[in-house]
This record gives sequence, structure tokens and C-alpha cells, in this order.
Amino acid sequence: MILHIYFARRFAMAFLYLTGIFYAIIMLFDLLDQTRKFSAFGVTLRQRIELTFLNVPEAINLILPLIIFFATIVLFLGLARSSELVVTRAAGRSAIRALMAPLVVALIVGVLAVSMLNPIVAATSKRYASLAETYRSGGASALSISFEGLWLRQGNLDGQTVIRAARSNADASVLYDVTFIDFAGESGPIRRIEAASAALGDGEWSLRQAKVWPLVSGLNPEGNAATHEILKGPSTLTLDSIRESLGTPSSISIWDMQYFINQLEQSGFSARRHKVWFQTELARPLFLMAMVLVASAFTMHHTRFGGTGTAVLSAILMAFGVYFIRSFAQILGENGQIPIALAAWAPPIAAICLALGPLLHSEDG
Repeated sequence: MILHIYFARRFAMAFLYLTGIFYAIIMLFDLLDQTRKFSAFGVTLRQRIELTFLNVPEAINLILPLIIFFATIVLFLGLARSSELVVTRAAGRSAIRALMAPLVVALIVGVLAVSMLNPIVAATSKRYASLAETYRSGGASALSISFEGLWLRQGNLDGQTVIRAARSNADASVLYDVTFIDFAGESGPIRRIEAASAALGDGEWSLRQAKVWPLVSGLNPEGNAATHEILKGPSTLTLDSIRESLGTPSSISIWDMQYFINQLEQSGFSARRHKVWFQTELARPLFLMAMVLVASAFTMHHTRFGGTGTAVLSAILMAFGVYFIRSFAQILGENGQIPIALAAWAPPIAAICLALGPLLHSEDG
């Protein structure tokens, strides 16, 4: 038990040390990137630093498997150089048992990443997107989804338009049972439009079976209402901006994801991307354990045997290969090419099985 605690402490310290290094590096490069993006919009240095602090947690969450991987390499290379690993093996403790402590730490890190870091990243990502949109365009567009439908807001220098739709098609290009309410500055609503559908084109809305009520003081709205089979209206929204407003899966807390998926499906959007991400996040602890096994499969030997550089390079290539396969499987799952569960759970399970082969071979010959 004492040896397990010792290995766990060494691994945890290597993990924290590498996390600090990566955090500092990412902070520096992200600050430069924020300066490049927002220098033309008059954003101050303090605001750029704020954007950087909000954006870095998502990057750390993204590279967490690689941090675990490099922490494992640091641990076992350190144990090999000090001959502690040789002494441990000579005392009769197998390589698999020596791996138990790092695996438990990786499992704990994975559980904490899913349950605690994930909501933090969701909150900071959402705040970053809101501030970035405000600095770019003054927050002229927004989208909200609920079980009552979806709400859009577009605006320009002349005023704002609030759009409510009961549902949408899968790619958000057509809205159904739509209501438009136009606002002129701070004078309140000036027009209401209801339509059977609204198709978003290049810089315009195309409304079908629309009825328009003027909301100007002194006019009878119903008496002055007009109907149109096809009604064109300007739009400052694009399909890309609407999809971005839906939010990337990482901007939604895992605790709220199932509720958000239900809202997406209720509104007519495809939730497959969010379902794949949800299952991938649940499989994250298993994937972190797989990265520990991949790194240890190439580095659990004494440095006197030589070939340390080749072993580390091989481990890095295998780790990036596993990372690529995981990302590729996730894309296939999002596109519907493979089942969601297979896209999320197959890569970490395959990586564990692949890494156990060299470990068992070195242990039993």
C-alpha cells in the first residue's frame, strides 16, 4: 500500500507540474491570438486577458489526455533512471501491479474532469462566446431554445427583430409557425408578422403565407393588417451564425446535456452531434486510463537497456494515433456512419487492449 501511495503521489505531481507548464504556454499563445482577433475592435489589454482566461480552460480540457500521457512518461522514466522500478520488480511486484496507482489517479482525474471541469469549461466557453460576440458586433444576434420553441434575435442600426418559431428543420434553414416582432430603437414594437414558414436565404428571409400587423400608435392593427403569399424581409443572420449560436457541445455542461438534447429534438434540430459528445465525455475516464497504459507499454524498462528515445518516440506516435482514431470515430458517429456508442466507447477500449499486449508480453515473455 505504501508503494502504491508513493507511485500515485509521483504521478499526481508530474501531472500537476505538466498541467502548469501547458497552462502557461497556452495562456501566452492565446493572448497573442486574442490580440490578433480583437485589436481592430478597440478591445483593451485587460479585456483581452479576460478573454484569454475564459478560453484557456477549454484548451486544457481538450489536451487533458495528452497531459496524462506525458505525466506517465515522466513517471516511469524517472523511476527507471533511479532504478526504483528495477527494485520494485526484483521485490516480486509485477508491472501490472505497479500500474495500479497511476491508473487509479487517471481514473480520479477523469471523473473530476467530467463532473467538475466540464461544467467550468461550459460556463467559461459560453461567457467567452458572449463577450466575443459583444466586442465584434455589440451582441446583435442570439438564439435560445426551449420546449416552447426557439427564439432568435437579429439587429442592425435601425432596430431589433425578435423571431419565435415552433420548430425548425434539421439544418436550421427553414423555421415553421414563425412570429416576427420588429422593434425600432427604444420606441417599442412597430410591426408583427406571423407566417407558416420562413426560409433563410442570402441576406433575407422568405416568409410563406404571412400576415402583417402594424403596431403604430393610432392605427387599428387588425383593420390595417395585410396578407402575403410570399413576403421577403432583410436578415442579418446566416446559417453559420445560427448553428454557432446553438453552441458547441463543449459549451453545455454535461449535467444539462440530456435536457438540452431533448430541447433540440423538440425544436426539430438534429442532436446526434451532442449525443456523441455526451457519450464521449462519459468514456473520458476510460480513455485517460488507456493513455496511461499506452505510455507505460513503451517506458517501463531500465535505461541501461538503451533505446529510451526510440521507446518514447514510439509511445508518442501510438498516442497520437489513438487520439486520431478517437477523433475520427467521433466524426463518423456525428455523421451517422457508425452507432453513437461505438464511436464513443470503442477507441478507449481498443487502446487498452492494444497497450496490454506489450505489457503482458514483457511481464510473461
